[in-house]
Amino acid sequence: MTDTATARSILETLVGFDTVSSRSNIDLIDWVEAYLAEHGVEAERVLGEGGKKANLFATCGPAAEGGVILSGHSDVVPVEGQDWSSDPWTLREADGKYFGRGTCDMKGFIALALAYVPHFVRGSRPVHLAISYDEEIGCKGAPAMIERMAATIPAPRLAVIGEPSSMKIITGHKGIAAFEVNVTGHEAHSSLVDHGISANMIAVRLMAKLYEIADELARDADTSNGFDPPQATLTIGQMHGGTAINILAGHARFIFDLRCPPDVDADAVLAPFKELCAKLDAEMKSRFPDTGIEFTQLASAPPMTSAGSEDAVAFVRQLTGENAPPSQVAYGAEGGQFQQAGFPTLICGPGSIEQAHQPDEWIAISQFEEGARFMERLARALA
Repeated sequence: MTDTATARSILETLVGFDTVSSRSNIDLIDWVEAYLAEHGVEAERVLGEGGKKANLFATCGPAAEGGVILSGHSDVVPVEGQDWSSDPWTLREADGKYFGRGTCDMKGFIALALAYVPHFVRGSRPVHLAISYDEEIGCKGAPAMIERMAATIPAPRLAVIGEPSSMKIITGHKGIAAFEVNVTGHEAHSSLVDHGISANMIAVRLMAKLYEIADELARDADTSNGFDPPQATLTIGQMHGGTAINILAGHARFIFDLRCPPDVDADAVLAPFKELCAKLDAEMKSRFPDTGIEFTQLASAPPMTSAGSEDAVAFVRQLTGENAPPSQVAYGAEGGQFQQAGFPTLICGPGSIEQAHQPDEWIAISQFEEGARFMERLARALA
């Protein structure tokens, strides 16, 4: 039954769609929907704001309880500024690897799931396919789809999130929250520092506070919690500010993310930072009322824990042959969102997270083939 040739062909098609999170994924969704229709499977779209992006979910097989959700995100990270040795949007095979943006994270898993649709539709219990958008920018797309699935599909036995895990079972991931800070200063000649406020200088003080918090988190980490690294991590991903060397900056902006283990309260972690924002904002406004600091949360996704995953782990072990204890990962994913909706959830997918987001992203063909065997065994288990 193993059909890696079909899966490879589908992967080649999926990689060809430029679904960087800043762009639409509708062309990919159109293709998947048409492919499913060829096999008699009706899919449902859950559109994003403005209709330029969409989630898609579909039930392969009977509308019965006890099925399995296979979930993957369609969006990928940007390639701009990375040193690729070939076209990121063209699948390339070399040295026992498939190269291309999304091969590992996570169009490889989606391609494998789609390749086995002809087998899933003949099962006595269903496979529910779920394809989301905007996972890479804070897991923003999936919640509406998950809510719709929870309301409409028969209760599944478990959900498998196909993030790259080298086909190992993962039962925990950190939560993630993303934030934007905008500082509005008051421009003046840089020699006249009392005539204005540099937004850059304020932003530096705020970023220094985040660095201080990150250092404290590392120092106070619970090293026995199973995460690597064990602490909540705080990193500044982008920063911009100012217009010229001799002008007090009128505006500065930076964004950062905070990734917390399940037992760490993100609000408590950020409380000192918010206090400093409020203090500096008041000081700035006392001098120039049109200045200040705006703090905005861009996205948030809950952590995934091992709670209630025992049956899901036992079932997936039958498919992978994996007997090692389940592990936890530091990255965020949609697993916590599925779990929050009441679905027993774990992560298991082909490829390594170390290859994700890299130039010349790749998935080992051996991993792709192992993923195919997983799908084959799943089809037999649900037959």
